[in-house]
Amino acid sequence: MKLLITGGAGFIGSAVVRNIIGNTLDEVIVVDSLTYAGNLESLATVSDSPRYHFEQVDICDRNALDALFSKYQPDAVMHLAAESHVDRSIDGPAAFIETNVVGTYTLLEAARQYWNTLETEAKQTFRFHHISTDEVYGDLEGTDDLFTETTPYAPSSPYSASKASSDHLVRAWLRTYGLPTIVTNCSNNYGPYHFPEKLIPLIILNALAGKPLPVYGNGSQIRDWLYVEDHARALYKVVTEGEVGETYNIGGHNERQNIDVVKTICQLLEELVPNKPTGVEHYTDLITYVKDRPGHDLRYAIDASKIERELGWTPAETFESGIRKTVEWYLNNETWWQRVLDGSYAGERLGSI
Repeated sequence: MKLLITGGAGFIGSAVVRNIIGNTLDEVIVVDSLTYAGNLESLATVSDSPRYHFEQVDICDRNALDALFSKYQPDAVMHLAAESHVDRSIDGPAAFIETNVVGTYTLLEAARQYWNTLETEAKQTFRFHHISTDEVYGDLEGTDDLFTETTPYAPSSPYSASKASSDHLVRAWLRTYGLPTIVTNCSNNYGPYHFPEKLIPLIILNALAGKPLPVYGNGSQIRDWLYVEDHARALYKVVTEGEVGETYNIGGHNERQNIDVVKTICQLLEELVPNKPTGVEHYTDLITYVKDRPGHDLRYAIDASKIERELGWTPAETFESGIRKTVEWYLNNETWWQRVLDGSYAGERLGSI
């Protein structure tokens, strides 16, 4: 099988590529424009494979996309390319509309044109798998409910609104044109190779440097944490076994308040890195509460029973096992994150409003 993976040099995309090259015989075409969060070093362990190809292409460039479909003749598309950080979307929503909405539309049209040229059997087996987020569903504050595949959309941020828009486009291309699409919505991912603007890697690296550990509001926001390699396995299962027209929610069954996530990381660092930066007695002393994000959703949580029931997927990692693996990975891969930090990202909490 030949898979064209947009955003394949990003955090989740690179995990998908590493999983496919490492655990299957499939061929991968990574399509990534290498914006700030795309990093080819996240693919260094698989880039020597003859089944790996890389093309630096922006998904808004229709001519370049047409050329890729013609050159590689993929059996499926896994669409992960997206602007994905809520804080950045608050400060500068334009890039999110351009990539997540216009880019998805452009990719759908390129895929549809290619799909229409295929022979009957190839046409029937082709898949366009759109990878999205649980943030499209909005906020679960004040309830014990979980997001299901039929939860109404109620996005809160420019980021989640742009992803909701892209989800609607993907479903419309199936309904209107028959393009065989599948949508997945996932909870918060964490794990190796995570760009350090996001909560978990930011806390790990700031703690190691003796810098403040910024926590929004009082830290009571709840997220369902999904280890990225578990997510990568789920996505491959969906693109190869999922039903056309279906939506699958993918979650880790690991609800935690943000403040508890931060304290867990501090406890692990006390154990693994007892020699602290000068002047730091306990890593938890570095916790600093900062002004909350505008419109910040209090709780997200996913009901992932459908993908377990229909495709047999469950997460292998608990939060405790996954967060330990993650902290240990950052401790053992300083070269990777130092090179990221040496670039344009300075380790600040993004979002000035």
